[in-house]
Amino acid sequence: MALASYRRVVIKLGTSVLTAGTDRLNRPRMVELVRQIAALRERGVEPILVTSGAVLAGWEQLGFPQRRRTLGEKQLLAAVGQGRLMHLYAQIADLYGLTVAQTLLTRDDLRDRRRYLNARNTLLGCIRRGVLPVINENDVVAVDEIRVGDNDMLSALVANLVEADLLLICTDRAGLYTADPRLDPGAQLIGEVQEITDAIWALAGEAGSHRGTGGMRTKILAADLATRSGTDVVIAAGDLPDVILLAAAGEPVGTLFRARTVRVEARKRWILAETVRQSRVIVDDGAALAIVAQGRSLLPAGIIAVEGAFDRGQTIRIYDLQGREIARGLTQYRAADLTYIQGRRSAEIEAILGYTYGPEVVHRDDMVVLG
Repeated sequence: MALASYRRVVIKLGTSVLTAGTDRLNRPRMVELVRQIAALRERGVEPILVTSGAVLAGWEQLGFPQRRRTLGEKQLLAAVGQGRLMHLYAQIADLYGLTVAQTLLTRDDLRDRRRYLNARNTLLGCIRRGVLPVINENDVVAVDEIRVGDNDMLSALVANLVEADLLLICTDRAGLYTADPRLDPGAQLIGEVQEITDAIWALAGEAGSHRGTGGMRTKILAADLATRSGTDVVIAAGDLPDVILLAAAGEPVGTLFRARTVRVEARKRWILAETVRQSRVIVDDGAALAIVAQGRSLLPAGIIAVEGAFDRGQTIRIYDLQGREIARGLTQYRAADLTYIQGRRSAEIEAILGYTYGPEVVHRDDMVVLG
């Protein structure tokens, strides 16, 4: 096998992988996956594990009651299952001389700059001491407003947080196909994606199995964030022999999404991490040119439309008139505010709103240019 080409690898294991397609955690499968992670450590690679399975573990422990997919029930099952899942990981890791550290995160841990840095320092401290971080969303306390939503996106946020070289998303499919392989026997595996275009999004399909919350669309969303932050992404089948070792060694497995940029500085990684998905601020040609070519801030005068709901301090998406996303950045104003001041001069902001947070909607220092 080739020497590892990646130094720091985030590995995401979906529920369908941990259960081997059943309704129970598959212990032999988990042993095999942890064995590979331990082998990475021996080769000098720094692994970080993002795992699903807590809700399934709770469901199994309670005797498989009828599932009601409400947030309250999910939190109950997670409360029962999280400790059980971590106990399994700790037992298996002991076989290979690995120490594990449980880390539960919510969106707020990644949204607030201080908590973001605290989480980063904890994870990097684990890595330095040879401890395997085992990360899951804190479903027990998370509500809709602070949920990441699925562990595919959580794994991308973690890859962003620790500046990983590779994000490996292990799932029950071999990767991204030209069509749904469950419906089209002629579907072909796509070995590499250089850019996530509209054609790639069209291949995403819908959600996955009843055991998990994700699907190929959430994996492409995760790949979109991670590749913009300078991290390669591989989506591959979790049951492929030595899949973790092969991917970390740079061998061709699954579908590889190439990083779209060189390593992004830490503050800009944080900005990308908190993007409001449905946000869309459309700017005129002059503003687009100023942002992309001249390194300028976004002023209200250049905004011609505002879509979505977002608050002050969140990351918004900035589009040009051709529908291309050209930048993301921390907004100084809420969406509701922007609808009043769009197209107006900065000097008019206070008179219109009754207050001002400054002349810029997004300051250049709080912006990541994409276009």
